[in-house]
Amino acid sequence: MRADLHVHSTASDGTDPPAEVMRRAARAGLDVVALTDHDTVAGHAEARAAAGPVALLPGMELSCRLDGRSLHMLAYLFDADQPELAAELTRIRDDRVLRARAMVDKLAGLGVDVSWGQVAAIAGQAVVGRPHIARAMADSGAIASPREAFTRDWIADGGRAYVGRYALDPVRAIDLVRAAGGVTVLAHPRAGRDTWVTNEQITRLAAAGLAGLEVFHPDQSEAERARLIALAHDLALVPTGGSDDHGSLTGYRLGGETTSGEAYQDLLSLVPGPA
Repeated sequence: MRADLHVHSTASDGTDPPAEVMRRAARAGLDVVALTDHDTVAGHAEARAAAGPVALLPGMELSCRLDGRSLHMLAYLFDADQPELAAELTRIRDDRVLRARAMVDKLAGLGVDVSWGQVAAIAGQAVVGRPHIARAMADSGAIASPREAFTRDWIADGGRAYVGRYALDPVRAIDLVRAAGGVTVLAHPRAGRDTWVTNEQITRLAAAGLAGLEVFHPDQSEAERARLIALAHDLALVPTGGSDDHGSLTGYRLGGETTSGEAYQDLLSLVPGPA
């Protein structure tokens, strides 16, 4: 069994529509795909209709903040209409727009010829995020590729055009998802800018009801994976895997990292169901 539990579509900052994501999953020989767009489930209906031989695991990547830093929480099998969770998702998405506009203003002040209209056109109906701004910067010629935007010169955390935004405390995020009948996994805790997350912080999240750790991720080294597997074992957390595919932005890597059948079943066994 092959399950990719971390995938994005045009519902947030991926480049392929949800239906195409599911078709690509079938071509990649996957059995299960979790569509985990940022702070939205808008792509689930389209993905489900196009699922074909691939099972869709409803999911989302939830924006959190811990000790003043960005942290991402994967959530699965929750009721997105649960009132408290729905209200928080609306607040997060609304603030994403305000933040993106402020970043565009900062870029203009730095001489980058990018407008909010360009960013909004790229995002379309999707939840707006930094990758949309990065694509607009590349289209304007300010940078050669969207990846170059994620530096301290531009829109990386702490960068010259960076602007913070509203995000949930991760313990509250865990509580909200559990109350909505779902389960949470800490996304890529040792990848790139997330390497600051300590074992002690993860231990506290486990005590709060975290169900799993994303171990198998393209941006986590073999050494970090080994340490995370050991930590997951010690804390009785499920070790999951996902490609974090964003379509062309990440080189079409759907299915490049997966969750084992055993871990997948262990994760499903922890789903509390509706409160």
